[in-house]
Amino acid sequence: MSKHMLDGVDKEILNIIQGGFPLKAEPYDELGGRVGVSGDEALSRVRRLVEAGVVRKVGPFFDARKMGSSSTLCAAHVPEERIEHVASVINSRPEVTHNYQRDGVPNLWFTVIASSKEAICEVVSDIRERAGIDRVHNLPAKKMFKVKVDLKVE
Repeated sequence: MSKHMLDGVDKEILNIIQGGFPLKAEPYDELGGRVGVSGDEALSRVRRLVEAGVVRKVGPFFDARKMGSSSTLCAAHVPEERIEHVASVINSRPEVTHNYQRDGVPNLWFTVIASSKEAICEVVSDIRERAGIDRVHNLPAKKMFKVKVDLKVE
């Protein structure tokens, strides 16, 4: 689905859900009302946008540190022919919140949130061993810079 396949209602929905998803008992009724469609239609449109890959996830973001958890960014260099296998091992851990391939070295990046730094080390060690990776760089943040970005869809 390209941006040319999005109608005006889709665009309005995308603009709202980026940073203003309704925190109500019936959020899609509220969302639909704001864009002039029913709640069922709003939900259907969001599902279609997720299925098409326009929207990756609809859900809250939590500050792991404020909730007493620890988080880290990890990176590994994985031969291209092993990417799918290694990614499936990484994705099998519920502590992994993001996993993505990038050009360059390292080429596979993922984030881990766990109850402690020690628990993160256990998760990373398990991934390394089960995936057969020689080295995983564990890159915890020294200082958090969080920038809220809403991308205006026109």
